[in-house]
Amino acid sequence: MRTARVAYAGALHEATPHAEGLLLPDGRVVAEDAVVWLPPVDAGTIVALGLNYADHARELAFAAQEEPLVFLKERNTLVGHHGQTPRPDGVAFMHYECELAVVIGRPAANVARADAWRVIAGYTVANDYAIRDYLENWYRPNLVVKNRDGCTALGPWLVDAADVPDPANLDLRTRVNGTVTQQGNTRDLVFDIPYLIEYLSGFMTLAPGDVILTGTPEGVTDVRPGDEVVTEIDGIGRLVNTIV
Repeated sequence: MRTARVAYAGALHEATPHAEGLLLPDGRVVAEDAVVWLPPVDAGTIVALGLNYADHARELAFAAQEEPLVFLKERNTLVGHHGQTPRPDGVAFMHYECELAVVIGRPAANVARADAWRVIAGYTVANDYAIRDYLENWYRPNLVVKNRDGCTALGPWLVDAADVPDPANLDLRTRVNGTVTQQGNTRDLVFDIPYLIEYLSGFMTLAPGDVILTGTPEGVTDVRPGDEVVTEIDGIGRLVNTIV
C-alpha cells in the first residue's frame, strides 16, 4: 500500500492512488494537480547520512567513511511533491541529492541488525539539496547547508515496508529538465539500512515517524531557478521539485 498526505478544500487528507487521480478517505476522487502535496509522513527527527555511497565520496575526492557521517535536520526543511526549493542569490553551486528515505514505524532502542527490518514502517523518496558555497568543507554539512527552509523535498508516497521486497537493490536516478544526470542503486550503500538502524538506535531511541535519509550516489550538478528536478526510485515513487 502507498499513501500520501495532501491538502484539499481546506482540510488535510490521507490519499491513496486512483486510476483518475487520488482517492480521499471520504470516497471523493480528485485530480493530482488539484491538491497541495505534503511530505507523506508527519516527520519527527530527520537523520541524514553524508558520503554513504563510495562513488559519491570519490566524486568529492574523499575516502569512504569508516563510521557513518550523520547529521540532523529540522521539519522546516521539508516540502512535498511539486514543491519549490529556493536557491539563494549569489551562490556558485547548488545541487540535488536523490535518496532513499526510511521511515521508522515503532520505538527502536538498541535494535540488533537482524531485527532492523521489523522497525521500518515504509519508504519514500527524498531530494536533499546542498549548497557547496556554505559547507565548512566538502564533506561536513553545517547548519546553514542542511537546515534551510524548504531545502528537502520528500514524497510523494509512503510505501509500506511489506511492499518493498528488496530495499537493498533499488535503482535511483535524477533528471534535470528531462535529462538524466544521476544514477545509482541502493546496493552500493557504504552503510546499509540494517547497519544504520543498529548504529543509530545504539545511542538514540528512534521513534515512529523518524526519517533516515540514506545518502546519494555520484552525479551531482548545479541547478538554477526554473529547473525542474525529478528524483525517482524504482518501486517507491517519482518526486518532482522546482528551483526558484
